Parts: sequence; structure tokens; C-alpha cells
Amino acid sequence: MDIFVTNDEVEQWERELPGLRGMELLDLQLKLAWHLRQRDTLRALKLAQATENLTGELFPSDDSDAGSAARLIRARLLLIRAEAAWLFGEFDQAAQLSVQSLELSTGNDSDLAACCTADAHFLLASVNLQKGEVPVVEAEIGLAVQFALVAKDKMRETAAESLLANQLVLRNLPLALERWGERRNPESQSSDLFLRSYINEFLMYTYSLTSDFGASAGRGIQVFEFARNYGQKRRMITAASNIGDAFNSMSDHQSALHWIQDGLDLARAAGWPNSIASCLVQMSETLRRLGRLDAAKQMLENALPILAKVVGARAHLLALRYLGDLSLDMGDYATALTTFHELISWADKKNHLDFRIGSRRGYANALSMQGQAKAALAVALEALTLARQSTDGYRHIEVLRVLAALYTRHSLPEPAQMQAASASLHYLRMALDLADNISGFTIPPDLYEEIAHAYAAADNFRQAYEFGQLALIAREKSNKLASANRLNAMQLSQQTERMKAESEHLRQLAAAEAQRAKVLQQTSIVLEKLGTIGQEITASLDAAAVFEALNRHVHDLLHVTAFVIYMMDDDQQSMTSAFGVENGMPIEPDTVYMSSPVSNSVRCVKERREVAIELAAEDELPGLIPGTEMVHSMLFAPLIIGDRILGAMTIQSSRQHVYGDREKMIFRSLCAYGAIALGNADAYMRLQKTQEHLLAQEKLAALGSLVAGVAHELNTPIGNCLLVASTLQDGSRFLSSKLAGQTLRRSDLNNFCEEVKTSSEILMRGLSSAATLVSSFKQVAVDRTSEHRRSFDLRQVLHDIIATLNIRITQTGHSIQVNVPYNIHMDSYPGSLGQVISNLVENSILHAFDKRQAGHMEINVSTVDGERVLIVFSDDGEGIPEENQKRIFDPFFTTKLGQGGSGLGLNICYNITASILHGQLSVKSSLGSGTSFYLDLPLVV
Repeated sequence: MDIFVTNDEVEQWERELPGLRGMELLDLQLKLAWHLRQRDTLRALKLAQATENLTGELFPSDDSDAGSAARLIRARLLLIRAEAAWLFGEFDQAAQLSVQSLELSTGNDSDLAACCTADAHFLLASVNLQKGEVPVVEAEIGLAVQFALVAKDKMRETAAESLLANQLVLRNLPLALERWGERRNPESQSSDLFLRSYINEFLMYTYSLTSDFGASAGRGIQVFEFARNYGQKRRMITAASNIGDAFNSMSDHQSALHWIQDGLDLARAAGWPNSIASCLVQMSETLRRLGRLDAAKQMLENALPILAKVVGARAHLLALRYLGDLSLDMGDYATALTTFHELISWADKKNHLDFRIGSRRGYANALSMQGQAKAALAVALEALTLARQSTDGYRHIEVLRVLAALYTRHSLPEPAQMQAASASLHYLRMALDLADNISGFTIPPDLYEEIAHAYAAADNFRQAYEFGQLALIAREKSNKLASANRLNAMQLSQQTERMKAESEHLRQLAAAEAQRAKVLQQTSIVLEKLGTIGQEITASLDAAAVFEALNRHVHDLLHVTAFVIYMMDDDQQSMTSAFGVENGMPIEPDTVYMSSPVSNSVRCVKERREVAIELAAEDELPGLIPGTEMVHSMLFAPLIIGDRILGAMTIQSSRQHVYGDREKMIFRSLCAYGAIALGNADAYMRLQKTQEHLLAQEKLAALGSLVAGVAHELNTPIGNCLLVASTLQDGSRFLSSKLAGQTLRRSDLNNFCEEVKTSSEILMRGLSSAATLVSSFKQVAVDRTSEHRRSFDLRQVLHDIIATLNIRITQTGHSIQVNVPYNIHMDSYPGSLGQVISNLVENSILHAFDKRQAGHMEINVSTVDGERVLIVFSDDGEGIPEENQKRIFDPFFTTKLGQGGSGLGLNICYNITASILHGQLSVKSSLGSGTSFYLDLPLVV
């Protein structure tokens, strides 16, 4: 996890957060909490708690690899809380939480764990720096750098090294330049913006201590802007304070106050007490330089109670130093003595060499002002000893000048090994020699003046005059430098304002671009979603399903209180609501007439365009449907396909101004999809009705053909029976007349008996044949008309079916052969199977043989895997062209249109096979070689 990221990245994560769940939500919450720790500390803590809760849900146990990941997440969360505690001045709690974080990440050798460990040591260094524990800071920074190297994280390594480098600059500039100057020199042209910002920070302190205040402020401003973009709010506050100090040194106190106030505003907004106190301390110094001593004192009095928690820290020592200097300016020497004495105590305890020297210098001045010359001299000599131990020439010169001032004010014993005319000259010449050996140091005119006065006091007027002249030259240079500094300050202020203006302009451009990108992204997402929705809606051929889909999606995408779809009535004079809901409850059907002057639904249809209505709170909606809620935002659009209007669709909201361009685009798209889907549903419904009508006609025609066949088949045996019966009737009459006339001969009786015997045989054969035919015809007729499922023997059913078709087949001069194994039992729909076979036979007669005679058809049956049966119906007819084979099962496709072909026969076969028999129907054919239809059916439906 990066130590810092840009504001744009954070804003992007904020936009992505609401739509995430599970691990994705956990990862993004953790990143946001980490990177908001200084941007918005309180929100970071809330996100950290939410992440902690989610971690417990997703990782219930720590005894696994997942548990190791959970421990690392909790280690990072502890660091977020630790940094918050540090920022709010709870240093002991911050240190305790940091140590707990280290314990959790121990034993994990991943790069993430190394980063977490480095961050924990960095934070411990920051806490101890705030408390003034310099040795601990150096140790913790060393560990932070070590783990940053393990993680191969250059940003963390740079941040840790820079914390140490900048503190060393403040304590010992020459040593800092020796140790860090090469890596952080002004000519360094690193392309790494992060490293560049820390180079600028180092130079900000360096230029300030070498009196190049314009350059210091310039570097500080660059640090401030970088920190702003990367959410380093505390660094922004520190930079603003240092920029203000640089402007103070250039006598541009107005700009100084502006920058320090900016830092103070940031600190107060964040609620960080120690940052507030640091800004108040710097503000007091600015006011002191402006001569507003009472206001400066009040600022310090406000800051010191806050800094009581960090006694001994640099911020606390700086406040004491400023209070001591302020007390000297106000003539309050008692307070000055007390303050500098306390400063000496803490500086010695924390071993801040710069403050040890400075505190004694101030203390000596305060003692001198109270007439305690000897005590002042002793303290000043202590400061001189410390200054000689350091490599800081600037503070060494200040101490020597204090000693010279003491000898000027008081009569004191001469220093040992004094070679000058007076003790004052002795120390002043030492200061001058030291200043000459400091590279780039500008000797202040005050030093020359002090030396001139010392020579004059020693009656050496020639040397006094020479140094007086040098003082004039130095003063002129100083004035020029001051003028240059003021000019630099003005230019820097203008440059700063220009940079701010450019930055604001770029920010606004970036914001506009981000907003445009956001809109484009949202539009892209919406369009993609609408495409998916469109596929779903238009895939349905059921109007009710289309209504439900539109209702679901319109509520998902838009704020909708009421949603109504009107469909045009058949007379085209009115529209009736086919679907309507309000707040999830159905709306009673409503009819609007096309002659209505107030209906917006009618208006959008007549004008063939979208209509948007906005009503104020006090407006009333004309034509409000009884029992519905008052609404304020409405959209109406016609449902149009080509030139045909299907109806209208409306969405309405109880809120005001909720339907902008984006919402209108979404509604327009839904209307288009809805119109297509409803048009398809209507066409499909009409097609179904047509097919049902044609299918009913087809069934009636088949049944009529069946009845005709039955009548023809029964005509012969029954006709024979009638003939024999009439013959028997005539014979019985003849026998009766013979018997009545008593002329009956034996031969007559014998002939009658023979005739009866022969006739009875003929009658039995004829009636038995008729009875068999009637039984077969009856079963087939029942199967055809009832479509009932039953168990049956396939061989018997197929023979019965063919028996009913024999007349049609023989009349057309063709033949059919049925080859069916015994004992194939099915549990299915024999009537539907018979209809398929009948249609296949009729199809062969009509298309395969055309006007050809003696065509042959064949049915062959075999079982497949004991669970299915394959019925192959084939003919030796003309065959089907290859280009037609893919279309023969389509409804209304026929090559005999107007010649007896409806185009529904094979389509009905296909639909019956698939929907009723749960099987498959396929075809193989080639021109001149006949056609085969394959019925693959389950034995049990």
C-alpha cells in the first residue's frame, strides 16, 4: 500500500466504494481509511472501524493464510488509529498502538508486511520527535529505512531519511549539509516528484538558516502545493509556518501573516492541538517583529498550555525562546530570566545543542539587563564553550557578540590571553575572523559598528573610522539586500498568487475533466446496461413479461413513483392502461380517449415525441387518475415501431427536477426497447392465433379425410353383407311360399340350407372385416381428437394409422411398407404421433411424387439405448433442394402455394414432435434420391 496518493485517486475510490461488496469493499475501505488519515481523520477512523467489522465477517479465524492476511489488515488499521492519536496529541496511545501493529505484522515476510512495519517505525519516530526524544527518533528512523529497503519501497525510504535530514538541519546545519547536502542540492533534477518534494523541504530549511529567505519561501511553496495534492495536511501546516517565517525575515509581514494564518486555519479545521500551537507560536513571533507585543504574548499564552504535553520537544523549546525574547523586548526581565532558565533545563535534558547555546545567550542578556554581570558572563562563557563544540558558526558569532556586549555594559575581569585593546574588541575581532571563514556569510553592518565603537572607546580613532566606513558599506549592502529581499518577497507573493491562480485553474480544469470523465463513464456504464436490458426485454414474446421487465428496470435506473403503459385500442380512438403501478401497488386500468385535450399521453402520441412536465408544489395536475399520488416530474413518450403507434409510456416522480438529460436518454431507450418487444409480442400473438386457426382447419380436414376413408373401407364388406342378406331374404320368401303351398321338395330345402350356409359364411367374413375396421378407425379417431397420453404398442398403432391412410395411398397409385419390431411399448401421445405420420405421408404424396405414379414409402423402426425409439419415414421421390432443407420446418414455407400446400404441414410435425412428443425431427435428402425424416422419440414422455 502506497504511503501517499493523489487527491484524484482518493476521489475515484470514493466514487467506486458504494457499488462494492465482500473482499473488494474490504480492500477499498482499507485504502481509503489509510489515505484519509490526514485528509479527514475522523472519517478515516469510521472507515477503519467498518473495515475492522468486515474483516471479522470475512476472516472468522486467524489460523490460516487468510488469517495471516487478516492480521496484516488489522496491523494497518492499528496504524491508522495510531496516527490519529498522534495528530490529536495522544502520544502515549499512538506509541502503544504502533507497537501493537508491529506485533501483528511480525513473522510475515511479505512486502506488504515490510511496508506496514516501516510505517510503524516511522510513526514511532514522529511520536518521539514530538516528545523531543532525538536518540529514539534516530533509532526508529534507522529501522523504518531498513524495512523500506526490504519492501523495495523508495517512497518510504525517502520519507524516513528526510525526516532525519530535516531535523539535523535545524540542530546542526554544517553536519546536515555534509551528510545530506549532496543528495538534496538545488541542481538535483530528479524526475521523482515525491523525492523532489523532500529535496525542496530540505532546501527550505537550509536556505532559511543561510539567510536566503526568498529561496526558502519559494521551496516552501512548492512543498506546500505538493503536500496539498497528496493529502499531507500536517506537512502543509509546517510548510505554511516556515514560509511565513521566511517572509518575516524579508520584512514582508503581511505575507507572513497570510501564510501562517493559512496553516492555522488548516490546523484548526483538522482539530490537531499541537499543530494549532505551533502556528500560534509562529504567529506570535510575527506579531513581535511588528511591534504588537501584547498580541504576541497572548498568542504564546494560548499555545503554551497545549504544548505542556510535549515539554522538551522542539515546538515547546521554540515557544520558550520566543517568550524569552518577547519578555526582553517588553522589559519584563524577570519573566525573561524564568523562561530562559526553563529553556536551559529542557535543552540540556533533551541535548538540543542549538537550543542549549541560544537559551544561554538569552539568559545572559536577561541577567545583564538586571545588573547581574558576573552571572551573565558565566552563562555566556558556557554558551561559548558549547558553540565551540558545535560546527554552527552562526550561533558561535552570536555568542561572541553577546560577550562583547557584556564587557561594553559592565566592568568585568579581562578574558585570558586577551590580545586586543579591550575585552569587547577581543570578542568582536574573534567574531569577525570567524565570519570571514564562513562561506557565503554576509557580515552584518551591526558587527562592524560594534567594532568601530569598541575602537573608539579604546581611543583608536583611525581603526574606528575604517570600521565605521566598513559599517556604512555593509549598511548600504544590507539596505540593498533588504530592498532586494522586499522585492523578492513582492515577486514571490505575486508568483505565489499566480501559482495559486494557475493551480486553481488547473484544479478547475481537472475537476471539469474529471466530471466529464465521470459523466462519460456513467453514460458508458448506463449504455452497456441498457444494451443488456434491451436484449432481455426484446427477447420476450409475452406482453406480460415485457411489462414486468420494463417495470423492474425503470425502477432500478430512475426515481419513479408511478409507471403506466397505455396500449392503443383496436378502434384507434382510445388507449387503455395495460400495466400500471404506483409505489409498488397496481393502478386500476384507465382509458384515455384520443380526443382528450388534457391527456399528456394522448399529446405525446399525437405529436409523436417525448413530453416532459415539471409542476411546482402549488400546481395541480389536470386529469389526475383518481386515487393516485400527486407528482411533480413527469415524462411521456409514444411507443412507436416505424409508422405504427402501439401506445404510450409514462414515468412520474413525487420529487421535483429529477429527469435531466441522462434520465431522458434512459427513458427514451426503454421506450424504444419496449415498443420493439410489445410489437413482437403482438405479432407473435397474432401468429399464434393464425397458426391455431390453421391447425384447427388442418385437423378438421384430416378428420374429414379419415371419415371418408372409413366410409370407403366399410362400403365393400357391408355392401357384400347387404347383397347376401337380400339373397337370404329372397330365399326365405321362396321357401315360405313353397311350404305354404305344400309344394316344398327336399331338394328345395337342401338348396336353401346350402345357400344359408354359404351366405352366413360370407356375412361373418364381411361383418368381421367391418368390425375390425371400425375398431381401428375408432381408436385412431379418438387418438386424433383427444390428444390423451396412454400406453400403447407402437407396432399396432402404426398399423392402425396406415390402415386409415391406405385409401389415400392406393388412390394415388403409391405404396407403403411398415417394418416395426414386436413389443415396442410407448407411454406417449398416439394421436399426435398419428398426425405426424399422416402429415409426412401427405407431404410425400403432394411434394415427393408430385404427379408420378408408383411411388414407394417406407417406415422403419428401431430402439436406441432401450430408452428411445427411432422412426425413419422415407420415400423414393424427387428429394428436396439443399437450399430448402433449412426452411422446410418454417411456418408457411411451401413450394406448392396455391396448389394444395399450406406451408404448415411440416411445421406442425416439428412443433408436435418437440412440444408434445418431446422428441426431435430432422431430415436428410438429395435431389433425385428421395427423402428421409427421422423421428427420435422417448419411449416414455
